[in-house]
Amino acid sequence: MRILVLNAGSSSLKGAVVDTETGRRLASGKVERIADGGHAAALATLVDELDDVGGIEAIGHRVVHGGTQFSEATPLTDDVIAAVDALTPLAPLHLPANLAAIRAAREHFPGLPQVAVFDTAFHSSLPRRASTYALPTEVANQHGVRRYGFHGPSHAYVARRAAEHLGEDLRDLRVITLHLGNGASACAIEFGRSIETSMGMTPVEGLVMGTRAGDVDAGALIAIARAEGLDLDGLDNLVNKQSGLAGLSGVGNDLRDIEARAAEGDDRCRLALSVYAHRVRKYIGAYAAVLGGADAIVFTGGIGENSAAMRHRAAQHLQFLGARLDEDANRDARVDVSSPVAEISSANSRCRLLVVKTDEEGEIARAAAQRLAAAGAKEAGRVIPVAISARHVHLSREHIDVLFGEGYALTPKKELTQPGQFACVERITLVGPKSELERVGIIGPERSQTQVEISRTDEFALGIDAPIRMSGDIAGSAGLTLRGPKGEVTLVEGVIQSQRHIHMTPDDAQRYGVQHKDIVEVAIDSAGRDLVFGDVVVRVKDSYKLEMHVDTDEGNAADLCRGHEGVLYGTEGRVRSLRKQPR
Repeated sequence: MRILVLNAGSSSLKGAVVDTETGRRLASGKVERIADGGHAAALATLVDELDDVGGIEAIGHRVVHGGTQFSEATPLTDDVIAAVDALTPLAPLHLPANLAAIRAAREHFPGLPQVAVFDTAFHSSLPRRASTYALPTEVANQHGVRRYGFHGPSHAYVARRAAEHLGEDLRDLRVITLHLGNGASACAIEFGRSIETSMGMTPVEGLVMGTRAGDVDAGALIAIARAEGLDLDGLDNLVNKQSGLAGLSGVGNDLRDIEARAAEGDDRCRLALSVYAHRVRKYIGAYAAVLGGADAIVFTGGIGENSAAMRHRAAQHLQFLGARLDEDANRDARVDVSSPVAEISSANSRCRLLVVKTDEEGEIARAAAQRLAAAGAKEAGRVIPVAISARHVHLSREHIDVLFGEGYALTPKKELTQPGQFACVERITLVGPKSELERVGIIGPERSQTQVEISRTDEFALGIDAPIRMSGDIAGSAGLTLRGPKGEVTLVEGVIQSQRHIHMTPDDAQRYGVQHKDIVEVAIDSAGRDLVFGDVVVRVKDSYKLEMHVDTDEGNAADLCRGHEGVLYGTEGRVRSLRKQPR
């Protein structure tokens, strides 16, 4: 598709036409110094600049904040626009401009589909432990206070390009991405998903930026406000517009000027560079701890792509990660559209250091095209039956003997959808540190190793931390005790949350255009509660019957019941192997 990508600021409007099949940017333009209410005229001027391209099929809008409502690219309707408008308090500097461009584009292109692509969407996968601030729960919930994260399209794009460069599947890598520019953020990516990011409820938190302070003790801000007599607007101005590199250096926020002055001996500029690099390096170390190591560290953004000196500073003392900088490669690194990735790590570096030219417009176009393809898939009827898989246990012969007695044979109660599997009459109890779950079902026949599959809610009830894994991948997973009528078994590992998946025959896979271990997305419309399940693994085998499996928490979230169907609409590449390391 040819998609016009619009990125609206309060006083500027950038646009680019992207061919999503080739990834090429066919044209780009920018209108600056837009007065209040002038986005419609700016759009008309921008379209005139791009007029030679022609053939625009859809429009993708960068929207900075999606709150908790929008976790994916979303077609723009009146209801969606109203919902985004209601989020304005979360991003008062950005969303009004985003909405102005959306309204202007809908008026200028009334016949074209338009899609909102949210900066925050990539970070919607943050676990609660990462997204939650230690504030009173009632206050935080009332005001939507949590970590949302930003620069999502950039982090998603450069992580994927890094994986392609390394010849690996992104879901097999632990990646730390560093978007360093006038706005700056770090992101920890595991299994292809954001699990930590430095920006929070707003873009102020985290790394040192051009004019934003990044991490500051809230108590220090309170003390400054009291001492200086600052009201809330004054404090906002201080942390957003007077701080960061500009506040530290005293010469503005352009890193090139600061580096030049530092070379001449300016102590404030030297300190500004040291603080900036120290903060980046600190986040690298923290995210390596969160990930349990790092396979790649990626620099991007205006500073990350162009400042060899800052990359050198940030990459110092990372030998404990196995990350070793090649100084010559770093100085020589140049990235552009034709050569978007440069490697700057030495040959003996276990953790690869990369510079990747970001392409937020290309990522926005790609996300918009995928979302529009979803609608087409639904119209084409590519539907899949959906089943809810309640908590259950698969038992080995050894553990059947302990729990039920030597030589005991499990009693089939009813056959399940997947051929050869059956629910058993017998039940057992799961015993965790916090509580017990009684009368848990057993699925036969017996297996080579015992495996327990539970939901996130069950995790909390039991007091354990079970990783999300494919069936059979239990190395380093959680443990608990199984109690049967004749004895108990204590598992050191074997308890997982099952990765949502689809069973298919080879004929089904051919019909849907997917392969074994593809990662796909499935849209479900249930009683008006539309949801898209991402990271769904395709499992292909002659004996399977077509069916998607989700756990009880996911079924409740989608308000599912027997007979519901999902729509398959996108793949995210081939999975060669799923990580076998403990999480």
